Amino acid sequence: MNVGVPKEIKDNEYRVALTPGSVGMLVREGMEVLVQCGAGEGSGFPDSEYRLSGATLLRDASAVWERAGMIMKVKEPQPSEYAYLRKDMILFTYLHLAAEYELTLALLNAGTTSIAYETVQLDNGALPLLMPMSEVAGRMSVQVVAHYLEKENGGRGKLLGGVPGVRQADVVVLGGGIVGSNAARMALGMGAHVTIIDTNLDRLRYLEEVLHGHLTTLGSNHQNIEDSVRHADGVIGSVLIPGAKAPVIVSREMVASMKPGSVIADVAIDQGGCVETSKPTKHSDPVYQIHGVIHYCVTNMPGAVPRTSTYALNNATLPYALRIAKAGLKQALCGEASLARGVNTLEGRLTSRAVGETHSLDYVPLSKMMG
Repeated sequence: MNVGVPKEIKDNEYRVALTPGSVGMLVREGMEVLVQCGAGEGSGFPDSEYRLSGATLLRDASAVWERAGMIMKVKEPQPSEYAYLRKDMILFTYLHLAAEYELTLALLNAGTTSIAYETVQLDNGALPLLMPMSEVAGRMSVQVVAHYLEKENGGRGKLLGGVPGVRQADVVVLGGGIVGSNAARMALGMGAHVTIIDTNLDRLRYLEEVLHGHLTTLGSNHQNIEDSVRHADGVIGSVLIPGAKAPVIVSREMVASMKPGSVIADVAIDQGGCVETSKPTKHSDPVYQIHGVIHYCVTNMPGAVPRTSTYALNNATLPYALRIAKAGLKQALCGEASLARGVNTLEGRLTSRAVGETHSLDYVPLSKMMG
């Protein structure tokens, strides 16, 4: 199977789907890997390294898309790439289809088989291909809050950790999963007072045991969210329902109650966002204000640290890519239940229940299609 790696074209997206080292592993297994010239430059991988790893370098994105049996990307195809989608192709990337109605239709109309990194799921519920980027985004979110709290950036002018005799900043983390726990760890390390709100009490007990510093854990309910958000200097949204649209748990009224110059970083924006006033932004224009509150809702946060993110992503995705390329799609799906859960579209049919329910589209369970 030919594997294609086009250059990412989303705004300020510098990650690349395969490192030269990953390309070398695929080539040694007998695959041809087609890489668009310049695809790795943003992550610090020049074309020469891909050439030494055995990649075939192609100048145009169209040539990569047309010749590859499996396209590996980082972010979802952009509208200008929809024309490249076709029936005899596997697309392996982050998709977030619950927040991408037009892309969902494009995949179905083209008959493309798509496997979403974010819905590959282990038997224990873990999301192994989403986890590394959740770790990056969680840690970055605290840097974002700290940056925009500075007065020159429009914020309240507060230092996260305060100083002796001066109260530290209050950071509220909505959701105690991978994003939330990494955000809390970073914020606590910078000396902030952190409140984690989650529905899972066992998870809160665990986080209270392993995290150290000025930490408060609260069960998730309307009152706790409302009170915490009102007093927060920074709010980090990290609520996730795998494959589905994120629930809105912070209302417009809650945002209006926040102090002017406070900051919201809605990391759930890929799935629609968990704050009512959130809307997708880009690295080139990352923030806006509503009710005097700074909103940071960049949909590809880890793209700002592409070197770290690309290595972290490859560590997780390469074993799955090798299985698909070596065994073929159907055999790989039959032998790997976690990978099968990642299939969102197959042969022109939607196989994701969460996406179908979000967009009111018919779906067919993969098990029925596989016979």
